[in-house]
Amino acid sequence: MGWPSVFYATGITGVIVAMVWFKMMRDPVGHKRVNQAEIDYIRDGGGLADLGSQKMVVKWSNIKVLITNRQMIGLYLAQFCVVTITWFFLTWFPSYLVSARHMSILKVGLVASIPAIMGFVGGILGGVWSDWLLKKGRSLTYARKLPVVLGLLLSSSIILCNYVHSDVAVVAIMTLAFFAKGLGALGWCLVGDTSPKEMVALSGGVFNFCGQLASISTPIVIGCILAWTKSFELALVYVGGLAILGALSYLFIVQDIHRVELNPGKI
Repeated sequence: MGWPSVFYATGITGVIVAMVWFKMMRDPVGHKRVNQAEIDYIRDGGGLADLGSQKMVVKWSNIKVLITNRQMIGLYLAQFCVVTITWFFLTWFPSYLVSARHMSILKVGLVASIPAIMGFVGGILGGVWSDWLLKKGRSLTYARKLPVVLGLLLSSSIILCNYVHSDVAVVAIMTLAFFAKGLGALGWCLVGDTSPKEMVALSGGVFNFCGQLASISTPIVIGCILAWTKSFELALVYVGGLAILGALSYLFIVQDIHRVELNPGKI
C-alpha cells in the first residue's frame, strides 16, 4: 500500500487512543463507575486514590529532593539503562540485521517484530509475577526488584550475538534480551511506589527525562561506535553493559523500596 499508508495508520490509531484515554481516564475518586470498596482497596494497597482531588503547591526547588535521594537516583539511572535497550531495538537493530547479518530488508521487517512481540509478553509477565510475589507475602522490595534485576541481567545476553554465526541463534538471543527487558520494565510502577505523594508527577517527569536522555544518546553513541570500529560488536557490548549497570543500580543504589516522605516545610 506504500509508505504513506503506514503513517496514516499509526497516526489515526494514536488519535483514536488519545480520544478514548481523555474520555475514560479519571482519578479513582472521580470516576463514575468506582465504588467505595474499590477506593478502600486502592488505599489499603498503598495507592493514592484521591491524589488528583487534592490541591498541592510544589516548588521547583523540590526537584532537589528527588535528585539527591539515593533511592530515586537509582531508579532514574536504571531507567536510562532500560530505555537504552529499547532504543537499540527501535533504531539500530534492523540495520544490524541488514549490515552485520546480511538479511534482506523484507526479511528484516518480519524478523525484527519477533523480539518486539516477546518484549510485550515480557512486560505483561513481569507485572503479573511481581503482583503474584506480593500476594505470596513477599516484601515490596523483593517483589519489585526480583523481576527487574533478573530481567536486566538476562538482557545483557545480547552480547552473546558477537559469538554466534547462525541467524536463528542471533534472533533467539535478541528475542530473549528484549523479552527480559520487558520482564524488568517495572520502572513506572516503582515511581508510583517510591515518589513523594506531594510530587508524583514531578518525579515521573524526572524519571521520563532520564529515559529520554537515553533515547537521544543511544542512536548517537552506537553510530559513533560503528563509525569508529566498523562493527556492531562493541555496540552490543555497550547495550549489554548498560543492562548490567541497571541491575547493579537496583541492587546497590536503590536498596529497599519505600515511599519517600517529605517534611511539611518542604512543600
